[in-house]
Amino acid sequence: MLEFSHKPVMPEECMEGLSLREGGIYYDGTIGGGGHSYEILRRTSPSGRLIATDLDDEAIAAATGRLAPFAGRFSIYKSNYKDFERVFDEAGIDKVDGALLDFGVSSHQIDDAERGFSYRQADAPLDMRMDRGAPLTAEKVLNTYPEEALARILKEYGEEPFAKTIAKNIVRAREKKPLKTCGEFAQIVRESIPTKFRFGAPCERRSFQAVRIEVNGELDGLYDLVVRLAGRLKKGGRLAILTFHSLEDRAVKEAFRYLESPCICPKNLPVCVCGKKQEIKIITHKPITAGEEELRENPRSKSAKLRVAEKII
Repeated sequence: MLEFSHKPVMPEECMEGLSLREGGIYYDGTIGGGGHSYEILRRTSPSGRLIATDLDDEAIAAATGRLAPFAGRFSIYKSNYKDFERVFDEAGIDKVDGALLDFGVSSHQIDDAERGFSYRQADAPLDMRMDRGAPLTAEKVLNTYPEEALARILKEYGEEPFAKTIAKNIVRAREKKPLKTCGEFAQIVRESIPTKFRFGAPCERRSFQAVRIEVNGELDGLYDLVVRLAGRLKKGGRLAILTFHSLEDRAVKEAFRYLESPCICPKNLPVCVCGKKQEIKIITHKPITAGEEELRENPRSKSAKLRVAEKII
């Protein structure tokens, strides 16, 4: 097993976006290796408090060790960030001064062959679970889902133009023997894509991303999550969200627009009757992306987009 290691994406931009206050209460929805959380606690010393969640036991153990200098000021819960209300209730917290959501997969999860996230690990098992106790694995998806469902996942979640061909070839392969390794899946993907289209980023990346998203339900309920989490911010509190996929970013952008709008009445009504109020002010009308130096040092930040909003009521 690899030692847990993860380089946080855009740490300075995230901290600036949160507009941290000494003594504030903050929520980190995906603590990972604790990089962002460490900065939150360091910059809110001596009395700032952190509540964090993650589904990965290895991440929780690594973060607990990393945050040891701030003992007594943080609590980590094994939970999906979508269940933050329950976590807040357990922690005795009503509202927070800021919240950070990082939807990226950690470097450790990708690099650890046992986790089965990477097309570069040929002998790795088809796993891809962020929570290793969850029942759904990549192996189950690839060996049991109907061809039409596989094609939809690859097309929607991976934006894969050859989704139908890949899905058809997956079904053909598993009729001979069940798929067991990342290498088997990667080979099917490569052989399904015409040679002239195998350029730029590795062609397997899109399909592996799509299956990972399905296994972990990463896109389920993101819009509602953002709206609910904004409701638990104090006035002046900030919500900072890092996305790594166009569908994630779209959900965040649409939720921010809804929260910023003072009215959702049909445009043909002469007066507002909905009673909605503007809840946030969008700080980043265009998402923040990683700078050149970070891109050189941390290539996995390439697809990251950071959006920030501030609660105004």
